[in-house]
Amino acid sequence: MDVLPVILAGGSGSRLWPLSRDLYPKQFLNLIPGQKSLLQETISRLEGLDFRAPLILCSEDHRFIAAEQLRKMGREDCTILLEPFPRNTAPAAALASFFATSALTDEQDLILLVLAADHFIADVTAFHGALLSAVSLAQSGQLVTCGVLPTSAETGYGYIEQGLPFEDGFVVNRFIEKPDQISAQKFIDSGRFLWNSGIFVFKAKSYLKSLQSLSPQIFEACKASTKVTTTDLTFTRVDQSEFDACPSEAIDTAVMEKSSDVVVVKLDAGWSDIGSWSALWQQADKDVANNVLQGDVVADDCRGIYVNAQSRLVAAIGLEDLVVVETKDAVLVAHKTRAQDVKKIHLQLKNSGRPEYKNHRVVYRPWGMYECLDSGTSFQVKRITVDPGAKLSLQLHHHRAEHWVVVSGTAEITNGDSTYVLNENESTFIAVGQRHSLKNPGDVPLEIIEVQSGTYLGEDDIVRFEDLYGRS
Repeated sequence: MDVLPVILAGGSGSRLWPLSRDLYPKQFLNLIPGQKSLLQETISRLEGLDFRAPLILCSEDHRFIAAEQLRKMGREDCTILLEPFPRNTAPAAALASFFATSALTDEQDLILLVLAADHFIADVTAFHGALLSAVSLAQSGQLVTCGVLPTSAETGYGYIEQGLPFEDGFVVNRFIEKPDQISAQKFIDSGRFLWNSGIFVFKAKSYLKSLQSLSPQIFEACKASTKVTTTDLTFTRVDQSEFDACPSEAIDTAVMEKSSDVVVVKLDAGWSDIGSWSALWQQADKDVANNVLQGDVVADDCRGIYVNAQSRLVAAIGLEDLVVVETKDAVLVAHKTRAQDVKKIHLQLKNSGRPEYKNHRVVYRPWGMYECLDSGTSFQVKRITVDPGAKLSLQLHHHRAEHWVVVSGTAEITNGDSTYVLNENESTFIAVGQRHSLKNPGDVPLEIIEVQSGTYLGEDDIVRFEDLYGRS
């Protein structure tokens, strides 16, 4: 039984704003106390199954976050395949299929287990049982999906109608996109419908054959983009220009809804896609008043609320069925029944060009992180943390100068033709247009305060000459 888990980690998680941002989306967050990030949990729950090391698909923007989280798990055996552009799940599965089968002979095949990186599973044993049933069906050439036993008339999920029994599953009669409330209740009352989990199991070559027949544009674009792949560090890239021509479509509509070889296996394992704040409230531990209070929160006479305080005290009085999420640069207040509409706020912020849709004040880089502490029309103050042994690229800026003060640790500075070491409470100045770099030669994190001044302070005012992390 040769099974390759394919974990799709390219989503934006806009409905979990302001915690989830475009450059640090929900799959990389620790949303449930006591657990690792959703991506790490997805990988961990495959332990105990005799499968290959997972193949992770993510975007260029998230590659270093994914690699660091894998490193912290000791899972450098996982391969990271980069999607040049977001094109939904059907092209992602096609890239994985072409990549995984490129080294196989015509007689060999491989079963793919396609999972989202941002789901929650409460019962891992039941999850394993459903996967093994799905793998057994896939071995006979079926395209298999996992359908979740519904617990309510949820309008945020798609539905699958079960047909006749087929071995350990059921023939799929039809897929239905997210319904209205009345239709969802009818589906629940009938007993024939399951929630669409977005978990798929199929032979790689069976999927590609179906894709070629049913969605040939996706097939051809993905085939062309994987003819020549390149690798740097731990990342594998496909041809961007070829992939740019690929339509964006989900596996469901590109293949599953059009195929006659689809079966569904029931999944009763406490599944959730953690797709909204109300879904997260449902999964979290609650107090006697049905409240979920995370962080520094004081509540009085509140019922059924979700409050997440990230950076300061949040006090709540007399609230019911509300969501309150506080971060360093934004606060969300919403009714739980409107949790799906948070993506509308995310879109408004994006369309108006505000940075809060994209970044937190803390921004992660392959060498560490930085936090914007203050900014004005011609200045910006950052706290920069450089990991032991890490180094920023050799670079220059055309429009800004920088003052660096070492707060803790030791800094090795390249400033023009000079290289020197700074210790705590020492400082240096980088002039506009001066080539410079910063390295942490020590065994503890290096922290510096950077004061930028100039006519333009955008992150795109960076010209790199040397970089350890393959950034152009």
